[in-house]
Amino acid sequence: MTSTVEAIEQISRGTAEILLEDGLIKKLQLGRPLRIKAGFDPTAPDLHLGHTVLINKLRLFQQLGHEVIFLIGDFTGMIGDPTGKSATRQPLTREQVVENAASYKQQIFKILDKEKTRVVFNSEWMGEMDAAELVQLAASHTVARMLERDDFNKRYKNGQPIAVHEFLYPLIQGYDSVVLEADVELGGTDQKFNLLVGRQLQQDYGQEQQIVMTTPLLEGMDGVQKMSKSLGNYIGITDAPGEMFGKIMSISDDLMWRYFDVLSFRGLSDIQALHKQVDDGLNPRDAKFELAQEIVARFHDSGAAESAKDEFIARFQQGAMPDEIPEMSLPGTDGSLGVAHLLKNARLVSSTSEAFRMIKQGAVRIDGVRVEDRSLQINAGTNCVYQVGKRKFCRVRVT
Repeated sequence: MTSTVEAIEQISRGTAEILLEDGLIKKLQLGRPLRIKAGFDPTAPDLHLGHTVLINKLRLFQQLGHEVIFLIGDFTGMIGDPTGKSATRQPLTREQVVENAASYKQQIFKILDKEKTRVVFNSEWMGEMDAAELVQLAASHTVARMLERDDFNKRYKNGQPIAVHEFLYPLIQGYDSVVLEADVELGGTDQKFNLLVGRQLQQDYGQEQQIVMTTPLLEGMDGVQKMSKSLGNYIGITDAPGEMFGKIMSISDDLMWRYFDVLSFRGLSDIQALHKQVDDGLNPRDAKFELAQEIVARFHDSGAAESAKDEFIARFQQGAMPDEIPEMSLPGTDGSLGVAHLLKNARLVSSTSEAFRMIKQGAVRIDGVRVEDRSLQINAGTNCVYQVGKRKFCRVRVT
């Protein structure tokens, strides 16, 4: 049986903040399974590794014997989460929400134990709430308090519109905690304000306040912006093994250690030992192989991971890829950059016409995959290794 001290050590790993840790210790000592809540708005059909930072933490709570409540925000998804947005977010249609929610239900059990996971939809109670009850909920918060949120505050000061319904979002997220009587709620660091609203509403409704835990936002393959499908810098948990392996291998050596810290299930001592081996001369690529294999095996199986590694090495001609590859950043236009212009600006070819010719000859590869479309556009946020012929390589991040 895991002691409270050991549980706190495991829970704290990779966690940005716990409010309040003393309160969490007291809850863990209650001798009953805690209700651990995390909400996900089904804004896109696929989950990516950035989402799994938090889901992995839910998995840990399951292993410690607690009840995990995976809340799908099918009601809040139709409002649109304003967190971090500089403009009013377009709400999803009911049809989009239902379709994406069904996809989420299938994907989360690649990580969570299906038998120990309670999946709920907040439309179950919000759909039953009448106008008078919604007004009563809205009366629990002031406009001044809402404007304490950094993104709302910036938009207000800049004269950018804030729709009234956006103020409802954190209130409804907080009310979810009241309905579920959550002991602990998890969210990304950008969700801290919303999570704290849940604490306040629980107090208003006479409940014991939930503990708030935030997890870091994982950078995408570009190593700069938060992993996001819209930015094209994501690694999807439903990606094919070879695609997933190649994407992980495309991240920078520095970012690799960040991924080890927040995504790997290996012990910290193992990761530190591997880091030392790299410091002592081990090729960072070999360490990255271990990370890629672990992640691919998690979402597929060990055989698929081994095959993906073999295919990756074969694509790069078993050692033809140099140990050190030049790196650069290139600006895109309207969010993308044509592959021919990228190859020219990366000095892998002398002209765009040479780029077209090399593509036609099958001599151009991106992360080991042959390029056949000379009109290919590379989205901003991608960070890949480009190869022309057998000896010209460059890692390019499109900004």
